Amino acid sequence: MSTVLPRKYSNLGFDPDALREKYREERDKRLRPDANEQYVEVEGKFAHVVDDPYVEPGFSREPLEDDVDVVIIGGGFGGLLAAARFREAGIEDIRIIEAGGDFGGTWYWNRYPGAQCDIESYCYLPLLEELDYMPREKYSYAPEIFEHSQRIAKAYDLYEAACFQTKVTELRWVEDSARWIVSTDRDDALKARFVVMATGPLNRPKLPAIPGIEDFEGHTFHTSRWDYEYTGGDHNGNLTKLGDKVVAIIGTGATTIQAAPYVGAHAKHLYVFQRTPSSVDIRGNKPTDPEWAKSLKPGWQRARRENFNDMVIGRPVEEDLVNDGWTDIFRTLANMMPQDKDEQISMEEAAALAELADFKKMNGIRARVNKFVADSKTAEALKPWYRQFCKRPTFNDEYLATFDRGNVTLVDTSQSQGVERIVDNTVIANGISYEVDCIIFATGFEVGTSYTRRSGYEIHGQNGLKLSDYWADGLRTLHGFSSHGFPNCFQVGFSQNAFSVNLTAVLDDQAQHVAYIVNEVMSRDARYVHPTSEAEAEWVGTIRRLAVSNTAFFEACTPGYYNNEGDVAAGRGIGGESYAPGLNVFNKLLAKWREEGELEGLEFG
Repeated sequence: MSTVLPRKYSNLGFDPDALREKYREERDKRLRPDANEQYVEVEGKFAHVVDDPYVEPGFSREPLEDDVDVVIIGGGFGGLLAAARFREAGIEDIRIIEAGGDFGGTWYWNRYPGAQCDIESYCYLPLLEELDYMPREKYSYAPEIFEHSQRIAKAYDLYEAACFQTKVTELRWVEDSARWIVSTDRDDALKARFVVMATGPLNRPKLPAIPGIEDFEGHTFHTSRWDYEYTGGDHNGNLTKLGDKVVAIIGTGATTIQAAPYVGAHAKHLYVFQRTPSSVDIRGNKPTDPEWAKSLKPGWQRARRENFNDMVIGRPVEEDLVNDGWTDIFRTLANMMPQDKDEQISMEEAAALAELADFKKMNGIRARVNKFVADSKTAEALKPWYRQFCKRPTFNDEYLATFDRGNVTLVDTSQSQGVERIVDNTVIANGISYEVDCIIFATGFEVGTSYTRRSGYEIHGQNGLKLSDYWADGLRTLHGFSSHGFPNCFQVGFSQNAFSVNLTAVLDDQAQHVAYIVNEVMSRDARYVHPTSEAEAEWVGTIRRLAVSNTAFFEACTPGYYNNEGDVAAGRGIGGESYAPGLNVFNKLLAKWREEGELEGLEFG
């Protein structure tokens, strides 16, 4: 039932009840009982999907048996920030284990044409002030982000600590020595006093479990391992080898939004198979203004990040410093709120106004499609019918216009809940066969699957307890960083802490917090630390209690990784396992916890 709003909102130009019903209809036809099981694991016959195309084959080295203070697993921004903040805290004896051939994580793997960050570079690229670096544009492209990863590694002397082209296969706690044994596919048996798991939420490619996918007779690759040998060209396009190829792209998330215009410009024909359309807003990229950069005062990046963090959860701010497509909806909402400070509104009225602002924003997103796509049927299929933050919104100025090319066809599969099957060299959808030479899987990364499946290794804690068993019925942590029975073991990323669309802001404060705890353990000459069962249970209860409003929102959303493919009750979707008051409030909570100095909720051994 909708909340009754003041009379001034009666002339909206649209019917909110009709929109809610449309959103429900579109969600319901995409709900699948298999949820995350609709994707196959990239192993066995699919193992090649995660091969590294950027290194020379045949790499080998002698196994390592080092005994170090800290092993960090992952060389993306999570691992880089953890290592940098450890270095700043005076903790030098570290090892970094990374599956790729260099630092960068997501930005090492994602080199597809047009790859670009959707968060403005001044917020996203970490340690800008520390490294005295200013991004070239408001929204950085992948090569610059990869270069910045390398810049961080060089500035903090991390290359000497890195083990590249190495995958962890197991973590096992040894009580007598209070050490973790870190086993790898290079036969390493590293001993570590502390372990930091920083494999990130976007590291393991996923493939749709389409019947016949393993028997396709043409060429295939995943966008996170773009095959330039097959397509020709580079990040800037020029995919000239596709001139005589009929190509299928399966998936229409952020990657396809960026890559499809380049494929469409060169392929003989491009079929884009879409189940759920993305929200595509204006990108409006521009070079960094050098005069603006010179005007910045010390501390500007944190201030900007925190301003953005508040904006994107609807918390009032005096000025929108970022002022882009992410914050636009909240500028609209701010204008709808009472301007008289003495005029109070209820939480229900505030939520209703937020929904109206969302409706207005998404009406504009849908109207934008008509400006670029002439064919009415195609235009209608490209319109997203859900709240803006049900799925990660995208920003691009070329994608929609691509469908006005004569050699580009949108295949909407929403009625059949995706591609039906693959036979020989054809992709079958809606009962129609599309003969193609190549399938490009733009199907993203595993997010809702278990942590151990995504990381690729099992963690054996005290008394042989496996983390996969401990978390079988949902995450159990204190502040999202560690779990009872897994001493001196920390994870950074999205696990019962605060979620933000700007992941590096999340990771940076987490890295500083973990470095603080490790320093405290070492300075107190303790063997190990982990949460008490009571503190852990209390934190899980806090997360679940505060997530009630988020849960209702995500249950109404179209399926995706934000809501665990529609299965919110499973407790694995990002929306249901985050600290609802937001990142800035969460960071203040942790800062107060550190200031008190009692390490409340932790148990020393």
